Amino acid sequence: VVEPAAGPEPVYALLRSAHRSVDVEIYELEDDQATELLAADAARGVRVRVLLDGHYVRRVNTPAYSYLRDHGVGVRWAPAHFAVAHEKAIVVDHRRAVIMTMNLTARYYTSSRDFLVFDRDPADVAAIDATFDNDWTNGGLPPASPADLVWSPGAQDALVALITSARHTLLVENEEMNDSVVVHALQAAARRGVGVEVVMTRQSDWAGAFSALARTGVAVRTYSASAPLYIHAKAIVVDPGAPRARVFLGSQNFSVASLLYDRELGVVSARPALVAEVAAIIRRDGAGATAWQP
Repeated sequence: VVEPAAGPEPVYALLRSAHRSVDVEIYELEDDQATELLAADAARGVRVRVLLDGHYVRRVNTPAYSYLRDHGVGVRWAPAHFAVAHEKAIVVDHRRAVIMTMNLTARYYTSSRDFLVFDRDPADVAAIDATFDNDWTNGGLPPASPADLVWSPGAQDALVALITSARHTLLVENEEMNDSVVVHALQAAARRGVGVEVVMTRQSDWAGAFSALARTGVAVRTYSASAPLYIHAKAIVVDPGAPRARVFLGSQNFSVASLLYDRELGVVSARPALVAEVAAIIRRDGAGATAWQP
């Protein structure tokens, strides 16, 4: 699902479809319709549990926390030993999961580039379920998780390996760019002849990284902070059109905290249609942005 075109309805439909359980682990929840749907699920006997970040955006999440608590929904602050609980995922009936780059924050639905991946793979859903259960009590990963799921804390190696695997094309969208290991991996890809394109919203915090990337041949393209489209997605496409093409979508920003210390979740897929669609969107976004001049 591609945002902002799709809007929040795919998430609402998933919440309405629940028969037995809904588990939500989300960084930001500022959407009255989403909280009302969760409360309605609980009122009709669905077991609903919601974990919210209580460290960085506790003030933002407090109205939703209070509403859910007052309407019979199980709601907790995520474990404090995460720097930030930045994951954005929902599991319904232990059978269907959605892994998102977006938060449930209504004011951003019309402007943010984001992606949602609906996942019915039993092993993936079981691992997301098990991690939620652990976070509900103490905050640890399950004993085993499928290789296609990318968890933080500890995602840096997996995402750098994905970047390093590129042979001819590497397309990237992200909100942040201040992890030097990722920056060096993108530079190394460009130096070995990979066509690397990075599309982001311009922020002064990332100017040094943008210039370093551009000087090594990375095509950095940015939108102004006031542009109608804000790049909030966290996406990597490797070698679209090739037999080994892959795409990553998830909650991980390219920051040290996001990759090494926060609770985050992403997924890597080799499905050709998904790879092609995300590649086309990043290229289209890049065409509408401005080339960065170091």
